[in-house]
Amino acid sequence: MVKSELIDGLAVITIDRPEARNAIAPATMDQLDEAIDQAHGARALAITGGGDRVFVSGGDLKELAKLRTLDDARAMARRMRAICQRLVDFPAPVIAAVNGHALGGGAEFASAADIRLAADDIKIGFNQSTLAIMPAWGGAERLAQMVGRSRAMLLAGTGRLLSADEALEIGLVDQVFPRATFDEDWRKVAHSLATAPAAGIKKVITGATAEEAVEEFATLWVADEHWAAADRVLKKR
Repeated sequence: MVKSELIDGLAVITIDRPEARNAIAPATMDQLDEAIDQAHGARALAITGGGDRVFVSGGDLKELAKLRTLDDARAMARRMRAICQRLVDFPAPVIAAVNGHALGGGAEFASAADIRLAADDIKIGFNQSTLAIMPAWGGAERLAQMVGRSRAMLLAGTGRLLSADEALEIGLVDQVFPRATFDEDWRKVAHSLATAPAAGIKKVITGATAEEAVEEFATLWVADEHWAAADRVLKKR
């Protein structure tokens, strides 16, 4: 099942399918679409997996094995690619809290977030090649943007799994936290991004024009939230 919650402007979507190692089945895709709809208006969105062993283990092979035709394969790839693109296009920051191993499609799902925060004992890898297939949900392209074309080819082509520290070193994850405090740590970062400025910053970083960037700034400048914060700073001085 896919769970969703909204706390102080932070929406959290959790894929919680322990019986399938949080793998994504067709029904999961429907639930993800609905959960993203419910997150509309949140100031930040976090995606994570249930438990502490697996973030997402990829596609649910037991369910997806029923897809045997070219048309079925195309439809499934387009469906999940569109869901991942919804995360890319979400108007506020999206954080992947990689609580456990992110394998194959799980790594693709994590790559659709703006920021990846990982527990220090996880493995992450685009290992679809071990099943004689390739990333289908847009992950190969996003991987190349994050780590470069040659490194993406090496990782996806060999299916090598990386430790959290190795992924951090090449920019595949952005921060690594100790397992013991992971839930507290990622939520602290996510809540700090659930602010009005963060959404504007995402818009500018992802390709706003100069005039759009000025408009985003000016809108924040005249907002009551800005003046309240400025007053607090002036009073401290």
